[in-house]
Amino acid sequence: MTSTATPPPSPAGAPPASSVGREDEPPTWLRRLHGFGYVPPAAASARSDVRTRLVPPYTRPSKQLWMTFGLPPQVWGTWRLIVSWAGPLLVALVAGVLRFVHLGSPKAVIFDETYYAKDAWATVRQGYEASWPKDIDASILANPDAVALPTDPGYVVHPPVGKWVIGLGEWMFGFTPFGWRFMTAVLGTLSVLMLCRIGRRLFRSTFLGCLAGALLAVDGLHLVMSRTALLDLVLMFFVLAAFGALLIDRDRARARLADALPVDEEGRTRPDTKIAETLRLGWRPYRILAGVCLGLAAGTKWNGFVILAFFGVLTVLWDAAARRTAGAGAPYASMMRRDALPAFVSTVPVAVVTYLASWSGWILSPDNGKGGYLRDWAAKYDQGSSLGFLPEWLRSLWHYETEVYAFHVGLTSGHTYESNPWSWLVLGRPVSYFYESPEPGTDGCPATAVGKCAREVLALGTPLLWWAGCFALLYVLWRWFFRRDWRAGAIACALGAGLLPWFNYQERTIFYFYAVVFVPYLCLAVAMMIGALLGPAGSSERRRALGAIGAGVLVLLIAWNFIYFWPIYTGQTLPMDSWRGRMWLDTWV
Repeated sequence: MTSTATPPPSPAGAPPASSVGREDEPPTWLRRLHGFGYVPPAAASARSDVRTRLVPPYTRPSKQLWMTFGLPPQVWGTWRLIVSWAGPLLVALVAGVLRFVHLGSPKAVIFDETYYAKDAWATVRQGYEASWPKDIDASILANPDAVALPTDPGYVVHPPVGKWVIGLGEWMFGFTPFGWRFMTAVLGTLSVLMLCRIGRRLFRSTFLGCLAGALLAVDGLHLVMSRTALLDLVLMFFVLAAFGALLIDRDRARARLADALPVDEEGRTRPDTKIAETLRLGWRPYRILAGVCLGLAAGTKWNGFVILAFFGVLTVLWDAAARRTAGAGAPYASMMRRDALPAFVSTVPVAVVTYLASWSGWILSPDNGKGGYLRDWAAKYDQGSSLGFLPEWLRSLWHYETEVYAFHVGLTSGHTYESNPWSWLVLGRPVSYFYESPEPGTDGCPATAVGKCAREVLALGTPLLWWAGCFALLYVLWRWFFRRDWRAGAIACALGAGLLPWFNYQERTIFYFYAVVFVPYLCLAVAMMIGALLGPAGSSERRRALGAIGAGVLVLLIAWNFIYFWPIYTGQTLPMDSWRGRMWLDTWV
């Protein structure tokens, strides 16, 4: 459970907190913040054992719970380990069923699948994208085996990783809707499992971790993106994997720091300034793994590099906080001397090398005009350049990337479903991926229906989850700013990395479904808020009961809301009145 940090009582013999005139009294502006719940870092973390502060223990279920199931005390530890995996796996199983049921429906090329499904098919067969004829989609749906792969290279504006991923499903199951949606469904399911484990590590609670994963499992936007061959779900997966890797790295680094600190005669770990400021934290493979994942994220869409910058700052601030907790008098200076450079080397260069490696298919294609788009640019137009010492493939790739950048920043053409990032959290303008109006008696429309029916796939987050998420985000920001809760700061950073950069491109044509990148952190924020509703440890039975009722009602309402919108997430045919009943806002039509 989440717990609310409170200032510790004054030591025995100390003057009361209300006394005035003390030299160590905080300034007036800081005292005013106390009314909003502000707790100074030193007071919020004043515990006797530094190890507990560096590596907090996981929440343990009460003995009564194990006794209720008739388990003897000697197996409680084993069952805790089993539950820590069984819970997330069960949530992921439910998420997988939701994402794979009728995955090939609608049997159509919906929205931007018209680009990525075909690009993926070409990429896994020849290493680079092809230029497809117009109006080829109907032929692919009718008989994909009869569709020849074009030999001319295609101009594309996104790196190849996401297309390699989508193409893997096509390689296994064919050039069909099920084939090109298979891998996004797999990654969508695995992301739910990852979020359960990430939430468990973040909150030190298996229950809250599974709750966060369950909320992701029933989010409409995540579901639709998991059932559609677009790049953004792939980007979300690699970013979430990087976030999880950095969390593991944080725990391992803090545990190493705690192991190096002295222990007093009572067995309690004590701070030590010299150790805290000089200890090298050694080999950190999970930070390198995070660099690889962020390189793959950038190799899917370029905003992966922006997220790399956010996460890079986050991980070095974690190191500074760990050294401060261990007793460092100058934690930020110590971090800059000991941690900043290793952090940079293990993430940024690793991400860049991973990104370049993702272009291998394009790089290894012929440079005689029969390879990838602009693969022969340097050979044709850049002979005798001052950069001639660089490989031709690198100069050609750089030129290609500059062309793509110019496209992205200049993309201002209007679109029916474009939206401003200010509206994303409140679901101002979702995106319709697919819409048909079946006649009565056809395609699931009842023969007795008055007029046509509606069949739609709408990329729309579960409304009650997202609207609760707006309040949860405010709670997280309050918790981070006034209570210095690092968990809230981590959630806010990851959510901001997915949302804030888009405010710099408000004139560009952008869409709400880009928000799928930060949906996991919105679910973590709601789970954290629900943990606060349940009450901190030591709460009265009445407080716990009221909190459980409130939290339970909120979760059930979110689940009901997901079920209610399920037909327009999965393209089921509805009578027109039922479809209109689900259009809660005029901007959803």
